[in-house]
Amino acid sequence: MEIIDSHCHIDVANFDADRDAVLADCRAQGISRIVVPGITAPGWDKLLRLCRQQTGLYPVLGLHPVYLEQHGADDLKRLEQRLADENDVVAVGEVGLDFYLSGLDRRRQIALFEAQLAIANTAHLPLILHVRKAHDPVISMLKRIRPKGGIVHAFNGSLEQGRQYIALGFKLGFGGMMTYERSVKLRKLAQQLPLQAIVLETDAPDMSGQSCRGQRNSPQYLPQYLLALAEIRAESTETIAAATTENVLAVLAIKNN
Repeated sequence: MEIIDSHCHIDVANFDADRDAVLADCRAQGISRIVVPGITAPGWDKLLRLCRQQTGLYPVLGLHPVYLEQHGADDLKRLEQRLADENDVVAVGEVGLDFYLSGLDRRRQIALFEAQLAIANTAHLPLILHVRKAHDPVISMLKRIRPKGGIVHAFNGSLEQGRQYIALGFKLGFGGMMTYERSVKLRKLAQQLPLQAIVLETDAPDMSGQSCRGQRNSPQYLPQYLLALAEIRAESTETIAAATTENVLAVLAIKNN
């Protein structure tokens, strides 16, 4: 079975010591492709270089809302130029709004997000969204600006919000949090939402599942998250793998070669 990790920060320093081994193990398990979202402009070069050196890694460039204070005055212009120059970027991200963390200026987040929505539209690229406690304002902006769809990473909104994202051309990401029995709301969402709208992800090295709780998350654990989703939905792993793989390929600018 082929499965795709639709959100993994394999480029960060947490994987510097064993990245090649991790990727080799992923390929052995059928994890043939990994989508690698950007966080800050200084990290884009390393991210692009890694994705070009390793088979099956797909770069995404963007300015993450949580790292608001690290973004420079010219980073939006740099993003626009990089997207014009690079032909292998499959989405703009990780972008969005984070109203969960205190101390993040909401107005600045909104301005940054809106600017990146416009840049994505100019580049004709989909989005990878980071949204926490801000689904309604994000949906409102998406309805107004109408981007080219994408993925709502680590979706944790309501069923109705999920349906609105789907209507706007977005898929919804589920990962390690499904493996916890206490994640009642999330597991119910994974059961109720249409399979055609779901993609698998790890968000490694963050958001570890039950088996690696308190440790580094890794794309190697994606088959465990596949199994959890199959059990929640009472469907076969083969069905889930095929659908979630096709969903990623359908929504991101990945050439299926």
